[in-house]
Formats: sequence, structure tokens, C-alpha cells
Amino acid sequence: MKRPLSRSAKIQLGLLVLLILAVALGVVRALDRRATQASNASAAAQSLQTVPTYQLGPRDVLPVVLADLEVTVPVSGSLEAVQTVAIKARVAGEVQGLRLREGDAVKAGAEVARIDSTEAQARVRQAEQQAASAQAQVAIARRNQDNNQALVKQGFISPTALDTSTANLEAAEANHRAALAALDIARKGLADTRLRSPITGLVSARPVQDGERIGVDARVLEVVDLSAFEVEVTVAPSAAAPLKPGQPALLEIEGLPEPVKATVARINPSVQAGSRSVLVYLRVPSVQGMRQGLFARGHVVTGRTQVAAVPLSSVRNDRPQPYVQVVRDGTVVHQTLPEGLTGLLEREPMRATPELTPGTPVLSVTAGLIRDGTPVRLPQP
Repeated sequence: MKRPLSRSAKIQLGLLVLLILAVALGVVRALDRRATQASNASAAAQSLQTVPTYQLGPRDVLPVVLADLEVTVPVSGSLEAVQTVAIKARVAGEVQGLRLREGDAVKAGAEVARIDSTEAQARVRQAEQQAASAQAQVAIARRNQDNNQALVKQGFISPTALDTSTANLEAAEANHRAALAALDIARKGLADTRLRSPITGLVSARPVQDGERIGVDARVLEVVDLSAFEVEVTVAPSAAAPLKPGQPALLEIEGLPEPVKATVARINPSVQAGSRSVLVYLRVPSVQGMRQGLFARGHVVTGRTQVAAVPLSSVRNDRPQPYVQVVRDGTVVHQTLPEGLTGLLEREPMRATPELTPGTPVLSVTAGLIRDGTPVRLPQP
């Protein structure tokens, strides 16, 4: 006959049963949580594999158009005055009378400064005295020559003495001519102490100060004539092929509100050794506000052509070769563009794309970069 369980045994048995039930419940919840996480991970992986479809706006798509383009060659460079001179010292000495400063106007032939002429004046006086002395020697030699000629006719002296006096006269005349040449050199040295501007313009630089001692060929002033400008631009040989003197150009110059018309003036016949580029010179008329060194950017019009084209802003250049984002069969395709023409359509820069059919939708710059192969929905017409 079994003995009944005591009260303490019953309590222990109940606690054991509750513990087993709690462990079982925890295991069930853990398995359920793991199944839920696995389901969520699977759904997330499936969503990542599914490429979203982009809805494009009306401003995100532009069609390829058949345009009558002005074929242009882009150019850029800095304005340079056609006439710029550096007034240099021809003799060494102390600068005097230098009153002009940057921005002051100068007329052609006007004296802008002078070099201390004390030594030059002394050399002129010395040369004048030497010339006078040589002239006196010529006079003495000529009198001797005349006397000897008379004595030879009378038979008082031999012809040899006459030849000697003739040679002395020729030597005296040669010395006189040499003294006159030295006087001319001294006078030129004195004239070189006065510095004059060869052109009319404005002072752009003043490297020295009044009273400073300078050497030969030292820069004293730089004068710029702002009546005419040129822009030196570099273009690739392929782009330089259609360029000719006289072709029109349109430049945007920093600081000026309106574009400025220019003209191709000259084309360098040689290719630069380092950059393999061609130098082209554009003649620019003077406009109020122009300054030497301002940056200019624009294009030269070389002709017209009818070709399929897209706005230049839609061409992307974040790869070695430029490309455009074309929509084909509801998918974005990155179409690589070979080297082509650029032009203008009613002042808007365009890029010729003869490899694209007119009407083909192309993503504009507002659409941004979309991955190749991404499905998209075009806006409603």
C-alpha cells in the first residue's frame, strides 16, 4: 500500500511541472521568433533583388531633335592688349622725375622719367672739345698741305715731303670724323637719359621708385593701350582644322554683362610641342570695362549643319568617354558618344548625336544619374 505524498513533495512536484512548462514555452517562442526573422530576411533579400521602377517627370526627359546647328569650336583664354610696352632704362643711374603711377594716362612721346644726366653731359662736353681739337688739327694740316704744294711747284721741296703732308691731312681729317662720331654717341647717351612712352595708354606697373638707382635695361614703367585686345586660345588640331581668319566668335568676358563679338585674326602655323595644340588669336574690340588679364570664354562659329542633337547639359562626363542616358523599351541605357560636333540652337549649347534617332527620349540633367538597366516610366504626354 502506497504512502500518500507529503505536502512538501507535492509543492516540489508542482514547481517542477511549472519549470518544464516555462522551458517549453520559451523554446516555442524562440522558434517562432527565429521563423519570423527568417521570413523577414527572405522578404528583404527579395525586395533588394527587385529593381524599383522610377517615375520620370516632364522636366526629366528631352527628345533628340533634328536641329539646324551653328557649328562652333569652344575657346577660352585671357584678354591681352595688342600694344603693351615696357619702358626700360638705356643707361644706368638715378631715376628722377618719376611722378606717374598705376592707372595714369600717358601720351605717345611724352617724357615719363629721366636718369641723372650729370655724367652724360660731361661726356658730351668732352666729346665736343675733342672734336674741336681734331678740327684744329685738320686746319693746321690743310695749311701745311697748301704751303707744300706751292713749294713743290717752285722746286723748293721734294714731292716726297708733299706726300707726307697729304698723309698728315688725311689722318687729321680721319681723327676729326672719329671725334664727330664720338660726339654723336655722347649726345645719344644724353638723350637716352630721358625716358619717353612710345604709345598712348595707361600705366599698368611701376617697378621702381623715384630716386632709386637702376642699371641698364631695368624696367621703369609698363604702359598698356586699351584700344584693342586679343585673346590667345589653344584648340586641338582636329578642332582647329575648320578655323579660318575672319570667322566670327562670341565671347563672354568676366565682369561684362553682355557677350562681345570677336573675330579670328591669326592661326599659328605650328603645333605646340608639349600640349600638341594649336594657338589661335582672336581680335576683340575694346568695350567699356575691359581690362588686360580678364578671362574670356566662348565659341567660334565655323558653319551650319542639320543633325540630330541633344542639349549639351544632358551629356555626362563622369566616365572616360562622354555618354547620355537614353530610355529604350522602358529601361535606361547609357549610350556612349564618340567625338562629335558642338553647336548652338538659339543660343543653347547642343551636342551632335548622329547615332541617335530624332525623337529618342534622353534624360536631362535634372534627372540625375540613374543606373544602367533601371526600369523607368515616362511621363504622360
